[in-house]
Amino acid sequence: MTENQSRRQFLASVSMLAAGTMFTAPAAGFGLKGEKLKVALVGTGVRGSSFWGKRLVDQYSDILEFVGISDINPGRLAYAKKYMGVKCETYINCDEMLAQAKPDLLIVTTKDSYHHEYIIKGLNAGIDVLTEKPLTTDERKCQDILDAERKSGKSLIVGFNYRWSPYATKVKELLAKQEIGKLTSVDFHWYLNTYHGASYFRRWHGQRESGGSLWVHKSTHHFDMLNWWIDSDPVEVFAYGALEHYGSNGKIRGDNCRSCQHKSSCKYYWDITKDEHAMRMYVDNEKYDGYIRDNCLFRHEINIYDKMSAQIKYANGVVVNYSLTTYSPYEGWKAALNGMDGRIDAWLDIPFIGKGSLDQEALHAAEMDQSGNDETSFEPVIMHKLWEKPEVVKVPLERGGHGGGDKRLHDKIFVNPAAPDPLRHSAGIRDGAMSILIGIAARKSIESGEPVRIAELTDLEPRVKRL
Repeated sequence: MTENQSRRQFLASVSMLAAGTMFTAPAAGFGLKGEKLKVALVGTGVRGSSFWGKRLVDQYSDILEFVGISDINPGRLAYAKKYMGVKCETYINCDEMLAQAKPDLLIVTTKDSYHHEYIIKGLNAGIDVLTEKPLTTDERKCQDILDAERKSGKSLIVGFNYRWSPYATKVKELLAKQEIGKLTSVDFHWYLNTYHGASYFRRWHGQRESGGSLWVHKSTHHFDMLNWWIDSDPVEVFAYGALEHYGSNGKIRGDNCRSCQHKSSCKYYWDITKDEHAMRMYVDNEKYDGYIRDNCLFRHEINIYDKMSAQIKYANGVVVNYSLTTYSPYEGWKAALNGMDGRIDAWLDIPFIGKGSLDQEALHAAEMDQSGNDETSFEPVIMHKLWEKPEVVKVPLERGGHGGGDKRLHDKIFVNPAAPDPLRHSAGIRDGAMSILIGIAARKSIESGEPVRIAELTDLEPRVKRL
């Protein structure tokens, strides 16, 4: 395959991945010049510099090249350039990068609350944009993004990876074949452990103004998977939530874990000095922007929920009962999908159901691993049709890269963009919007004590069946 053919494949993928937008036809690709795709990245934290940075460099350098990376923190920016292994220019100012580097594609991996700014900058500059989830943090910013894409004629891809895992895909396949008849309700419960769950409260995610709360930052993954499984749009949300474990609820607190006088007694103590990558990326560069990576979990400024529960009604009549717990002894999830003719039970990493061979810290490390050196195991999906014995469907499970979803998302974009997509794995702006609007509606419902209708948040009208 020639370099130009590879680039043509990639360019085509932008339009195909954006096919989930509200538009009748996706925006046209950018001009073909016969050279590698020119990529720029804004936001060089862990997700940006690794998954959307180093992994692209390592796996797809034959068809793309980074022409610029940008971050407001010059120290972290310099470290990210070295870590990613790129030779491009670095920029503190993203506007300068867009004007000087002239990328074909802008990848946005900044703090969630700034996603909209850079997405809109890219679209307004006539550049296709790929953004890390969540799309943004509130309905006003969401509407601004929708308006900008309409005016720009360019495309926006949202990097959802959970739906690409083989396990989630098997559930989708069974539903698409109507193995349990018409879907009527779903019970979906996600448990974050005291290692991974706590990490959100250490970071900027603990402030609602930065991450929109975990209803948006974390649950957008879950809501997108539910929307994809159910194949319909949400219409109404009623929710409860509280902050009962972290933040001001703690009886002890310090400035950060490194300097805390309670190191020996706090069960949440995390020694960042043992993580060389985190030290080089964050601790060495605190002097530039004051961002503390090992912040205290019990600082008073934390203002998000750590206990969440919602009921979601869909346009096709399906009702979802959802919960997120952030201080569970173990990490995993359970889903029960009820149909007119049966039920599907699915779960991952529930220790008293499965093998539970990894400790909780190792479990998270394995999930985030991008090395590709992963042994495949098998996990069951239980399909139980009415008046019949349950059937155990064995699904190959890869631990690394979010259950194998990461590499499949990248491969679809960069290697096989023209491959058939019968289950519609690819996600565009409408998928990104509908997933965050559930979380935004849940947040508003808690504040008002009333159900919130999705149609009241933006000008997107929920569809009975996703197109």
